[in-house]
Amino acid sequence: SPQVQPFLPQWLAEPRRVQKRIRENLCPVRDVPGIHPRLLKKLQMNGIDSFFPVQAEVIPAILESAAHGFLLGRGGFRPKDICVSAPTGSGKTLSFVIPIVQVLLDRVVCHVRALVVLPTKELAQQVSKVFNVYTDGTGLKVVLITGQKSFAKEQEMLVQKKVTGYCSLADIVVATPGRLTDHINQTPGFSLAQLRFLIVDEADRMIDDMHQNCLNQIVRAAFQGENHSGSNVLFQRTRPGPLTAASSCSPQIPLQKLLFSATLTQDPEKLQQLDLFQPRLFTSVYSEKNRDGTETEQNTNNKYTLPEGLSQCYVPCDLNSKPLLLLYFMLKMKFTRVLCFTNSREASHRLFLLVQAFGGVTVAEFSSRLTPNERKRTLKEFEQGKIQLLISTDATARGIDVKGVNYVINYDAPQFIRTYIHRVGRTARAGEAGVAFSLVLRIQERRFLRMLRDAGIQDIQKHPVKGNSLKPLVQQYEGALCKLEKTVK
Repeated sequence: SPQVQPFLPQWLAEPRRVQKRIRENLCPVRDVPGIHPRLLKKLQMNGIDSFFPVQAEVIPAILESAAHGFLLGRGGFRPKDICVSAPTGSGKTLSFVIPIVQVLLDRVVCHVRALVVLPTKELAQQVSKVFNVYTDGTGLKVVLITGQKSFAKEQEMLVQKKVTGYCSLADIVVATPGRLTDHINQTPGFSLAQLRFLIVDEADRMIDDMHQNCLNQIVRAAFQGENHSGSNVLFQRTRPGPLTAASSCSPQIPLQKLLFSATLTQDPEKLQQLDLFQPRLFTSVYSEKNRDGTETEQNTNNKYTLPEGLSQCYVPCDLNSKPLLLLYFMLKMKFTRVLCFTNSREASHRLFLLVQAFGGVTVAEFSSRLTPNERKRTLKEFEQGKIQLLISTDATARGIDVKGVNYVINYDAPQFIRTYIHRVGRTARAGEAGVAFSLVLRIQERRFLRMLRDAGIQDIQKHPVKGNSLKPLVQQYEGALCKLEKTVK
């Protein structure tokens, strides 16, 4: 079969290449444009007279994106998010510390304007130390929250209660996810409504499931506005989207994301969760030609190709036969360990109740209705083979590694290619075989096939199921529907 062409967004496909050979490509600090004299002096005092390649590229990029103060980037546009993929030890920390301290130097009122999130306490401590060195004597306040002090003590470091309300004691917060989430939810007066920079360091570790929720909460808190505390309605932020008269009338603080990582994921589904705005990628992770013309491969395995052991089929059908098809696969074709995707939480729940009412299939649902513990238990039972059919939404199954999925069934055809690739990639993992079935309504068929073709996916087989095969299920199915109507009432 022809090699499947991976689909890479342009910013990933054409990154800004940063020299790898650090020692041979040092750049004198004074040659990097735009750094404040005060910081140049600090760098010198700390024995730093030249920047690593990553620093020399990234520092000016961040400074330029904030050249027009907090509000907007160049020409009144929202600044682009920045991703930096560079090996550990290549100077990533300084690449964000210097420009952030510089942008905040002229601030008048103290608000949390930069938030750095790191996966471990040790890393957080390291980064806050560097910030302390460069903010020393500037009046900017750096607060470290990692749970090493008591919660109440951290609260005292973050906010102060005054007669007029709360005021922030931190310009820059360096935090670990768990503790940060607690403060967002439980510390009165702790506000991210003025947040200008969100830095996610060790981004690949931070994007995994455990912390995704933390990142979502930060963004939600950043866009909440502050009207609930009665102050600044002027800066009510709108989420990035098309500019409308309403969204452009008030000056807005843009929220810019800066991601740093030694192995920045190339996985579109994961990057999509970060919801980046016109991102720019700086990378020193790529294959280099050796003197003799051979390539040294380095982290360039494409993660867009579909798993090798995957077979893909689609079943043209109409709306009424969808549930029957699923039951037919489970009961007549005896599929086991099936992960079935629907397009919404409601659809998942209804389908779950229906299969349950029909009987004969051990089924469970996997959606945001469940608590994290229930989800863990459900996954475990599925992996042990106690549950044969797991009905899930996209949101819940994002990135989870479910062991031993034999079949993925797209009960609702996915609307986007990334959703398709994400779903079918739950099977045939780690070299195993797996099959993906998509139930495609006849009116969707052309669009569905075109979507796959555009992504270079050609090896999908049409797999019609004859109406006669479904007939034996109809009577019992109608019974199950009646039963379901009753329970719903």
